[in-house]
Amino acid sequence: MEGRWTLLLLLGAFSILKNAEVHANADRGIYTNTWAVHIVGGAEEAERIAHKHGFISHGRVFGDYYHFQHRGVAKRSLSGHRGVHVRLHTEPQVIWAEQQIAKQRRRRDIHIEPTDPKFPQQWYLNNPSHGDLNVKEAWAQGFTGRGVVVTILDDGIEKDHPDLAGNYDPDASYDVNDRDPDPQPRYTQLNDNRHGTRCAGEVAAAANNGVCGVGVAYNAKIGGVRMLDGEVTDVVEAQSLSMNSQHIHIYSASWGPEDDGKTVDGPAKLAKEAFLQGVTEGRGGLGSIFVWASGNGGRERDSCNCDGYTNSIYTLSISSTTQYGNVPWYSEACSSTLATTYSSGNLNEKQIVTTDLRKKCTDSHTGTSASAPLAAGIIALALEANMNLTWRDMQHLVVRTSRPAHLITNDWRTNGVGRLVSHSYGYGLLDASAIVTSAQNWTSVGPQHKCIINMLTEPRDIKNHLIFSRSVDACSGQLDFVSSLEHVQARLTLSYNHRGNLAIHLISPLGTRSTLLAPRPQDNSAEGFNDWAFMTTHSWDEDPRGEWTVEIENVVGLNDYGVLSQFTLILYGTGSSATDPFVSDYTRPSNNSCKTFDTQQICIGQSGFCVPERTGSPAA
Repeated sequence: MEGRWTLLLLLGAFSILKNAEVHANADRGIYTNTWAVHIVGGAEEAERIAHKHGFISHGRVFGDYYHFQHRGVAKRSLSGHRGVHVRLHTEPQVIWAEQQIAKQRRRRDIHIEPTDPKFPQQWYLNNPSHGDLNVKEAWAQGFTGRGVVVTILDDGIEKDHPDLAGNYDPDASYDVNDRDPDPQPRYTQLNDNRHGTRCAGEVAAAANNGVCGVGVAYNAKIGGVRMLDGEVTDVVEAQSLSMNSQHIHIYSASWGPEDDGKTVDGPAKLAKEAFLQGVTEGRGGLGSIFVWASGNGGRERDSCNCDGYTNSIYTLSISSTTQYGNVPWYSEACSSTLATTYSSGNLNEKQIVTTDLRKKCTDSHTGTSASAPLAAGIIALALEANMNLTWRDMQHLVVRTSRPAHLITNDWRTNGVGRLVSHSYGYGLLDASAIVTSAQNWTSVGPQHKCIINMLTEPRDIKNHLIFSRSVDACSGQLDFVSSLEHVQARLTLSYNHRGNLAIHLISPLGTRSTLLAPRPQDNSAEGFNDWAFMTTHSWDEDPRGEWTVEIENVVGLNDYGVLSQFTLILYGTGSSATDPFVSDYTRPSNNSCKTFDTQQICIGQSGFCVPERTGSPAA
């Protein structure tokens, strides 16, 4: 008995010492996987030593000091890597070497609240009761969009507007309609083409210039692509979506097919290719970020899952809430929406303040059109906080930092990983302060895996109710194994004599029920769906292995009929289990010296060095 107490006391003492060590290390800073090395003998000798010891040389810092990076060492660690350090010092030419520590450094800006005359009326940025987007808190951390480029895909931008001219970026602008570099809107008596200018002001209206209000990212560069004031073709869309993708970081779009409650439409061949090219090649391979308004068809009971733009995995789909946290009358509910910002509501609720045509200011910008640019501004702040974020990193950050608080709806549900999610609001209200804080310390997610599963072996009659279930292993044991979900698509081909009477639900193995399609009373089509990719974000971070169920029901109860002829389940996410052969082959340490692995199976706490982690582009 006495021996047992002695052991417990020793373990307790060890635990206290380890905790003290962790806190001490955390106070000193985080060890990175880079070294500063003093080498005599010139650049060739430095390259030789780097290569010999598994480093990448990033060249000379100055004099005989060089910058090395080791891909086999954890990017962030609480303790230094002694093994690599000792091996470097075996080289006679190495005079000195030091593993680099990431230190806490704060901007010494004094944050002063904007003095713009309309700023006090920007209730969504400036609400003393904190029912706002927490933007002032992000500004106070020093993030105002500096160095980030946003473009508005719309009907043009008034580039000489006094609140936009200082931030206007001609390299982020083009007139696709008239094929010239000038995105200036076409002026009409009714000011039809004011939309793009209004959206631009929400993102990047200048601060402290005595004009109108202030943009969320008031130091970002803003451009405009004039593409809606003319015939909108596949070529026009594709050209707009791919405009200067190595310069532009964020594309904001507040348009789509008709929100009439009966249209099913999305990007055609070239626009689809532009999205894919954007996320794989844009921003130097990190991926263009496409922010999309979810749609204004609420009054027509439209579903944003019938809109192939907002329903795309490549777009960050944003819906609206009103000043008082209600679902607006125009808002569409669907399972592809990721998050929410403020916009207009009923007559007694305020609207959005922003720049307007003819160098004016308005306090009456409305609809989900107004929500997407607010999101684009917040995302610009997050990107300034960490310019290395990929397009998928940004969606992960949105999921993790958005807040359900203050948003009123009866369809909040807890998904399989304990997060609240809603078809009206996605994961909730964007929180600028939370997203910039998380962005600064974010470790990029692993490469995107895509697991395709053909669920049907033979056609199924739908009639009034069809429930179909099948257990899946999520491509376990294959290169495309998905252990942690991001987007899920159910690609369906079905005939039905009255499409608008259908509701379609998808239930994950952990019980998360996504409404892929709600009934649309305006939709009298007998065309059904032809390989339409319904998408849900509601199972984000869930383990997809187990039984998936699709439920198709006729909510009207009439004797309609149809056939489900194709059901392809596509799982997107990361694969991080040892059962993934790619992970086990490529990220285990070559000398079996890794003692601990993180959630992406990258080596941490090793005594030797690891084989570099796998990198790759997202799958189509």
